Amino acid sequence: MLKSFEHIGMTVSDMDRTVDFYCGLLGLSLVLRKTMGMQVAFLDAGGGMLEVFAPPGGASRAVDVPEDTAGIRHVTFHFDNVDEAFARLEQAGVEIKERPRLAVHSEMLNKIAFVRDPDGIIVELAERSQSRQG
Repeated sequence: MLKSFEHIGMTVSDMDRTVDFYCGLLGLSLVLRKTMGMQVAFLDAGGGMLEVFAPPGGASRAVDVPEDTAGIRHVTFHFDNVDEAFARLEQAGVEIKERPRLAVHSEMLNKIAFVRDPDGIIVELAERSQSRQG
């Protein structure tokens, strides 16, 4: 029987920069970091984790998944206040994809914004609608 979402794996070019972004700016917690031929880390988001791999030779910048191609389009994190989270990221010089706006799926989300992590992976900031608080 399914218990919960566990983690998603992603490749990055620089582990320190990635940990700084996801933990230092977004608020995830570093659970484990080790080297096994490549660096590996688990970053806890509170309801699931990112398993991050950093190959010794680095990695190319992420490419957005085209609309007609299967793949993961973005990673979304739930915040109490999207405007506050976005302002913190903008102040830190994070690459902005889309400024905060009301969500199209208002049954699920109130406000969203999109930024890019240090490798160009799209990160969505989401604030839940009143009916989905908690």
